[in-house]
Amino acid sequence: MKTYDAIVAGGGLIGASIALELACAGLKVGLFDAQKPGREASWASGGMISPSPESPSMNSVLPMSMASVRVYPEFIRLVEELSGKNVGYRKEGALDIFLKETPQAEITEILEQHRAAGLRAEAVSSQQASELEPEITAEIRAGIVRHDEASLDSRIFTESTLEAAQRQGAEIYSGNGAKALWTDGNVCKGLQLDNGRVEARWTVIAAGCFSARIEGAERYAPVVPARGQMVALRCDAVKIQRDLWCDHMYLVPRTDGRIIAGSTIEYEGYDRNVTASGLKKILTGALSLVPGLEKARIEETWAGLRPDTPDHLPILGPTDREGLMIATGHFRSGILLAPITARLICEWVTTQRVSLDWTPFSPMRFQAKRQPQTA
Repeated sequence: MKTYDAIVAGGGLIGASIALELACAGLKVGLFDAQKPGREASWASGGMISPSPESPSMNSVLPMSMASVRVYPEFIRLVEELSGKNVGYRKEGALDIFLKETPQAEITEILEQHRAAGLRAEAVSSQQASELEPEITAEIRAGIVRHDEASLDSRIFTESTLEAAQRQGAEIYSGNGAKALWTDGNVCKGLQLDNGRVEARWTVIAAGCFSARIEGAERYAPVVPARGQMVALRCDAVKIQRDLWCDHMYLVPRTDGRIIAGSTIEYEGYDRNVTASGLKKILTGALSLVPGLEKARIEETWAGLRPDTPDHLPILGPTDREGLMIATGHFRSGILLAPITARLICEWVTTQRVSLDWTPFSPMRFQAKRQPQTA
């Protein structure tokens, strides 16, 4: 039976980043995935590094988001240096586009929310927006330039992070996923795998929406899959510099010339099928945003399963079982939050202290809600 200092269940970007950080800290690390690592939500992502909260309810995540943005360049340098691969990092900012039917009061409110959160946001007129991005629709009322935004190729980045972790000594196992926690009283001793058992001082559950399928972990990680459909377009006549957003629809330019269009949010269980209605929604949104894409080639369509939680906030931190930690539920922010998630997990494992308050994301918040009410 294998024994490690720390083991990670799940080989997406979150799990890979944690394995890399722990290995860099000198720990003996094992990572276990039921299939080829990196082929779930990370592989399907648009790759945006966007700290802007999509709604006021997400403001509690902002300190962690901004911390991740700050450490991202350093983390990318580490991954690229160890893997020898360029991950397609682009720090061009984003342009939030508001169409003519959008009330000016709504635009002003969004701008004020961004500034109040400490985000660098700049209002631009329709003419200024068109000068920044000539391909966008003429049906625009105004725009907001979000300077703190960036993006990368999530598939290459996830593969590179896994490779970097291996080169630092982490052992990665494909096709041998976690079935259950291995516990002894109130101590988590490791994992029951598809094939055998593995022991560790620290066990980290980072299996995305599949975390709730690991027996014993579901009470700390009540995550559900939220399907997001995506389309990759190519149109040599259309050039976009920034990530473009409009009413939760986005277009993300890649360094290889593709434009990634997304996305849907659908609660259809573990169904990864691409649907006609999903593609219609994405393509209609893409063409209304950048009309020149009507002649674009559709190079690929796919869908991924994001891990959502009852309150749409991440699940991050230690549990009431000694040695057990959770790192899942990042929903639409897994790419953004991967570096800071890995750093916080590593800090706790090595020092039992963290540099950022992660109390709002504790796995124990769901336990409190399950307790019976007493008179």
